[in-house]
Amino acid sequence: MCVCIVLLNWNGWRDTIECLESIFRLSFSGYKVVICDNASTDGSLEQIKNWARGKLLAESDNPELSRLISPPVSKPISYLELTREEAISGAITSEAQLILIKNSENLGFAGGNNVALRYALHDRDIKYFWLLNNDTVVEPNALSAMEALMLQQPELGLCGSLNLSYYNPKEIQAQGGKPYSRWTARVPTLPVRMIDDSEIPPVRLDFINGSSMLVSRAFLEKVGLMEESYFLYFEELDWAMRARGKFKLGFARDSIVYHKEGATIGSHPDRMKRSLLSEKYLTRSRVLFTKRFSPWTLPSVLLTVLTAAIYRALRGDLQRANLMLSSMVDGLEAPTPGTTHI
Repeated sequence: MCVCIVLLNWNGWRDTIECLESIFRLSFSGYKVVICDNASTDGSLEQIKNWARGKLLAESDNPELSRLISPPVSKPISYLELTREEAISGAITSEAQLILIKNSENLGFAGGNNVALRYALHDRDIKYFWLLNNDTVVEPNALSAMEALMLQQPELGLCGSLNLSYYNPKEIQAQGGKPYSRWTARVPTLPVRMIDDSEIPPVRLDFINGSSMLVSRAFLEKVGLMEESYFLYFEELDWAMRARGKFKLGFARDSIVYHKEGATIGSHPDRMKRSLLSEKYLTRSRVLFTKRFSPWTLPSVLLTVLTAAIYRALRGDLQRANLMLSSMVDGLEAPTPGTTHI
């Protein structure tokens, strides 16, 4: 059974080739890799091609995880480069191990991934699609563990991995996914858990963490692609909400992914350490998502945003406070998200 592994790259070729080195060590057989580049300006595609040719080595920032990328896999790795238009047309097929799609503009998280999904959906042999963040490295059985669970439980449409911190590999970032509070439009802060803790309580899955999501063809054909109007953030929550009553969410405990978290856009679990780009789209998407799925909670969500902006202003971070307020207004004025179809 063929699986398509989708990576989205934006000015992050160092992370991407490290991720690729771990992917090409997977114990699972029968997969292809599609990289969609969101108009990078750092020569990412050329560097990824150099890696595929065997002219560039991947490097690890954590010696403890270097075992997942060393020694290098055999090169060269065959690849094919396509434009966005060529990819979505479905007119070009290839037996290459690696497909590189070049977007002429930054389409955001959903938009970039959707280009790769539209390309891969033309291949009817592909039954599952693994959306994987490029700032991850994976254990060899990460894909086979998810695929096995999906086959055992056909009611699942989305399946997540055990996300561990790349820099502290015993620290749990997510058990497949996380809970969500519609009253604040936030993911509640959970106690830090380590994989060797004697007791790790299960977590309610309101959505699957976007760093590692295995999605079925049946899910895509019935629920649709990721909604592109968010640009960044809340796409996974939107997917999960649209799937309610149609598909269930799953967690494959033996699928282990090490995630750097926010390497590209500056996401951070500590709200005070987020990048301005992250703050902008996170605030906007919170409002957009609430407008679509729980408009009756919009007053409490707006109050939460206002409170956070005031707190930042009192700490002297006026730039961030003003950005949050302007992004909140942008979310209120923007059209309510719809559904992006195949």
